[in-house]
Order: sequence, then C-alpha cells, then structure tokens
Amino acid sequence: MGGRDDHKKKRNNVLAQTPKNQLSDGIDMEFSEELADADDKQAQARSRAADKRAKRKKSL
Repeated sequence: MGGRDDHKKKRNNVLAQTPKNQLSDGIDMEFSEELADADDKQAQARSRAADKRAKRKKSL
C-alpha cells in the first residue's frame, strides 16, 4: 500500500520559518524604570504572571 512513503515527501516551506535576523530570545536588554509608563508596568506584570504559570505547568 505504501502509506508511509507518502509522508516522506520533502516540502519546500521556506516561508514557514522565521528569518534569522528576526529571531530573538524574548528578553528585553534595555529598560528604564524612569521612562516606563503605566502600559510598560502592566506588560511587565503580565509577563511575570505568565512566567509563573509556565514554571508551574512545567513542574507538574
């Protein structure tokens, strides 16, 4: 029947990958507490909460 061979076809999904110049580690290198506005502080709080959820989920 050869059903498995059908899945081994190489696909050219070059556009499906993120270009290397757009990759980041997700960590902001520069932040100034003096220049932060309410939106920045709210985003930091959401980020910390998400990190806690991810760590809790990972430990389960």
